[in-house]
Amino acid sequence: MDIKTYLSRKKDIVDKALDKLVPPAKTFPASVHEAMRYSLFAGGKRVRPILAIAAAEALGANTAGILPIAGSLELIHTYSLIHDDLPAMDDDDFRRGRPTCHRKYGEAIAILAGDGLLNMAFEVLSAPGRQEGLSADRRLAIIREISMASGAFGMVGGQVVDMESEGREIDIPTLEYIHTRKTGALIRAAVRVGALYSRAGKRQFTALTHYGELVGLAFQIADDILDITGKQEELGKDVGSDLKKGKKTFPSFYGLEESRRRASEVADKAIESLKDFDRKAGPLRELAKYIVNRVH
Repeated sequence: MDIKTYLSRKKDIVDKALDKLVPPAKTFPASVHEAMRYSLFAGGKRVRPILAIAAAEALGANTAGILPIAGSLELIHTYSLIHDDLPAMDDDDFRRGRPTCHRKYGEAIAILAGDGLLNMAFEVLSAPGRQEGLSADRRLAIIREISMASGAFGMVGGQVVDMESEGREIDIPTLEYIHTRKTGALIRAAVRVGALYSRAGKRQFTALTHYGELVGLAFQIADDILDITGKQEELGKDVGSDLKKGKKTFPSFYGLEESRRRASEVADKAIESLKDFDRKAGPLRELAKYIVNRVH
């Protein structure tokens, strides 16, 4: 299969769903809704919602009903980017080739735009009628999965340790803690909610969980590499920002070539975890390859 065509097609579907989920920019109070949409529609690849859709497809499910769930993952991801870019955190001026939300709208509105997106995700997940045919128990399991991945034991915890580690000597377990929480937790959750939505059996759920963990790690190793080797016009943000901030990354521990080898090895293991799935898991396999070979 052509993974670029698949990603483009699914991105269009996700974008249309997001456009319906988020109020128009002129909705009162317009300043916050405009800022929310500014960051949400800044050109993201939609990897997390697409992983949820692909996991559901791997199990043969009808994926129309998963779109609100997939969209909620992107709402949370975008909130995290807005907050990560703030001066109190990573202090970045550009995201996806244009000014970050706080540079465009000011820090106060950027913080509130992030808060709005985060809370809107759970409005979507809990709204009656959003996911027809989804039992209350499965809906609660999906909400819990996403909540845990987004909170202090997931993305928030990873961000805290990442900030506290700047300019300090850390060990490999600490680096892996940061990567598996700050980036990996929501990616893992995306795959698992696709499995939950599709009523995965125990062995299927375990295999998809393993895949999600490995793909999440591979994604962050690839990001670490791109921070050194990427081109600013492709990344849409400053190159070398991790080094300037004194952050430890995979290349700073292992070097570029070994980091590339490890990223490929992790992606191969992710693909191997799907050995008991048929061709319907093809997009998941190709996504693992894409994640480590992308240029932005």
